[in-house]
Amino acid sequence: MSGVTLKNAIKRYGDIQVIHGVDLTIEEGEFCVFVGPSGCGKSTLLRMIAGLEETSDGQINIGQRDVTKADPADRGVAMVFQTYALYPHMTVEENMGFGLKMNGVPKSEINEKVAKAADILQLGPYLKRKPKALSGGQRQRVAIGRAIVRGPEVFLFDEPLSNLDAELRVDMRVEIARLHKEIGATMIYVTHDQVEAMTLADKIVVLRAGVIEQVGSPMDLYQDPDNRFVAGFIGSPSMNFLEGIVEGGAVRVPALDNKSIATSVSLPSEGSKITVGLRPQNLSVNPGESSVVVDIRERLGGVAYDYLSTATGERLVVETKGDDFIASGTHVTIEFAPQTAMFFDAETEARLR
Repeated sequence: MSGVTLKNAIKRYGDIQVIHGVDLTIEEGEFCVFVGPSGCGKSTLLRMIAGLEETSDGQINIGQRDVTKADPADRGVAMVFQTYALYPHMTVEENMGFGLKMNGVPKSEINEKVAKAADILQLGPYLKRKPKALSGGQRQRVAIGRAIVRGPEVFLFDEPLSNLDAELRVDMRVEIARLHKEIGATMIYVTHDQVEAMTLADKIVVLRAGVIEQVGSPMDLYQDPDNRFVAGFIGSPSMNFLEGIVEGGAVRVPALDNKSIATSVSLPSEGSKITVGLRPQNLSVNPGESSVVVDIRERLGGVAYDYLSTATGERLVVETKGDDFIASGTHVTIEFAPQTAMFFDAETEARLR
């Protein structure tokens, strides 16, 4: 196992720069997830680590080795892609051991490593099958097994669950988490799904437009985001954002019938507009005289989501529990603990603290 260090890593395509001086340290044995919207540079950054994309400037170290200019085969990494890329004419056993066979590894050693990987991934009963006889989840486990048998220093996953249906995605998240716990290898995982990021990661790297917005543990990013982008991206459903106005050392929120929120954070000058962030999980609704109206309720069993509209045109989502039913068109009041509100500069989007 080895850690990974990026120092001022830059990627350009001609005159267009897509990765802007990334500095990042991933510790040995850590599960690090790159997350962000499509086009943010997360897959490009992963491919730079793998050596599949040339690094235009800066340095990439794996362990103590500078691999910035090294060939992919010499970096000690194994990559699992979104597509399984299995050979259809080969059995599971042959697919998993093919890379070792091409490198001239003795058959006895290949068989030993394949058997061990199959045991870890619970693929023993399927070793003689061909890919067409496997489910999507089983095929992805074979692709992961092919990576395991190589004994890499670092595992790289590029949106490996994107082709699976919802139930299989959940199952495979559990499998990958269990795999990391069992083998303790350094893993870097790319996804656009923040739920995957929250459930798998030791460390999350939030990217936007080729720049790291924030790095931290899942709960650090959820509870203490540095800016509006991170606050809105981490957490499901997303954080609600409403316009607030600084008045008398507090924040007045026009959308909530001019409710005033007391706070100890450092606010800008009187009359300034700021953005108020409220997580759906921290809100509650009650029928009452208000300009806030229930548009629709999604009932998901133990949890329901109320989608609300306000007189200012701003929208709110509230997470509720239990079987209390509030009909569409009902006027409701919004309640929350003032300390759960977050405040952001309206222009820079930086968190006010």
